[in-house]
Amino acid sequence: MNNLFEYRNKIDLKDSFEGLEAFLDEIWNNREKNSFYAEEESDKIESQRFLQFLHKSKELKSNKYVGVIHYEGQRINLLPKLFFDSEKEYSSNDVSQIQNHILWWLSYCRKIKFPNYQTSLSSSKSDFFEVLIYLFSKYTRELLNTSIYQQYEEVNNELPFIKGRLNTNQYINDNLSKGKWHKLSCSYDAFVLDNEFNRIIKYVTTLLFNTTSSADSKKNLREVLFILDDVQDKRANAEQCSRISFNPMFGDFETVRDYCQLFLSNCVSFDYKNDLKLFAFLLPMEYVFEDFIFGFIDKELQEISAKAQRSDIYLDEGRSFNLKPDLWLKTAEKSLIADTKYKIVYSDDKDPKKGISQSDLYQMLAYAIRFDVDEIILFYPNTFKQIQEGETELSIKDTLADGREISIKAFQLPIINKRLFEIELAPRTDLSELFNHTKQELIKKIEEILLPKSDSSKD
Repeated sequence: MNNLFEYRNKIDLKDSFEGLEAFLDEIWNNREKNSFYAEEESDKIESQRFLQFLHKSKELKSNKYVGVIHYEGQRINLLPKLFFDSEKEYSSNDVSQIQNHILWWLSYCRKIKFPNYQTSLSSSKSDFFEVLIYLFSKYTRELLNTSIYQQYEEVNNELPFIKGRLNTNQYINDNLSKGKWHKLSCSYDAFVLDNEFNRIIKYVTTLLFNTTSSADSKKNLREVLFILDDVQDKRANAEQCSRISFNPMFGDFETVRDYCQLFLSNCVSFDYKNDLKLFAFLLPMEYVFEDFIFGFIDKELQEISAKAQRSDIYLDEGRSFNLKPDLWLKTAEKSLIADTKYKIVYSDDKDPKKGISQSDLYQMLAYAIRFDVDEIILFYPNTFKQIQEGETELSIKDTLADGREISIKAFQLPIINKRLFEIELAPRTDLSELFNHTKQELIKKIEEILLPKSDSSKD
């Protein structure tokens, strides 16, 4: 099994990976510009940024992406660095449990559109991507068997009577001049099956059908394609998904749309010899961690009001440097800023800074001054190896504001359920059951940090 943890371990560059680097370079240059792969990356960079190829030592190393890469029958799992242990041999069950953590984190994400319909699979399906494909195929098949999405779209047809709007120029040039005066070129709205959303579903279904190796998924996807047989084959992108909205009658289709947007935003696909190929499903973990913490607080802690990335404040008067803290939090007692940092800290007891970087503190100080708050919170994730979460509190006096004291606190949050790695994953286990204990621990921890004891202890 090829398991790579972000920036951590290496695997041998096998003969079966020959041509992989050139293949990834081609994928990189053909990536969708609205995907995560384009964020904060220069369009001038032509070499891929998915994997590091160390040719001198003939080894592979991963970068910042988490997910799975398929190439020539080989699968490379790219896993979060939080789970890395150099002394541990990772079984297929371990990989499955790591991927279930990613699914649980995604279930709270708001910016990354992850549907609320989730079930974890047995360890036999240890491919994170296969889990998502199965969930999409099952939900979409069940929905289309009971309801077909139709919407009004403009249609151009030749009719024996006027319907909608007569296309005068087209009628004169193509019909009247050729003796077909009885055929009227009309444009009108029709309630049709062959609409933009169904074309997106069909495109994504085709993409996944050519990728999955799961018999269950293929069966579901084949049935979806059969139902949508009369729908045109057209390429789609994530931006199209974001524009689609539904009236309450078709509310169940929002989940399908979110799945399509998830795949189209985070998969890299291309046409090769008229055959649609899909090679990877990848996510940037720093983005997932930020979105997870925001979504978790917003959903699970009613006493705390959370807003993501407030961006109405600038560092300079010329409004050139925009300040965007990850979270703006408000309780009954106070308002404060919180920033999520997807970094490993508190791993060295001898480090007086506990792994917290000086640049992070400078950034938090700028937030405190410009947003006029006295308290800043830094959220870091815990790791698989650490026994307990770390905490740090720093006090900074602002001499330009009559010695006002600014408190900067750093905390590790318990987002990993270590108990899962001691058990075999049962088939059809619900994610909410797997992570119920972790959810309660995380709620308790955040309440201790953000709410006064008198409030957090109320029942």
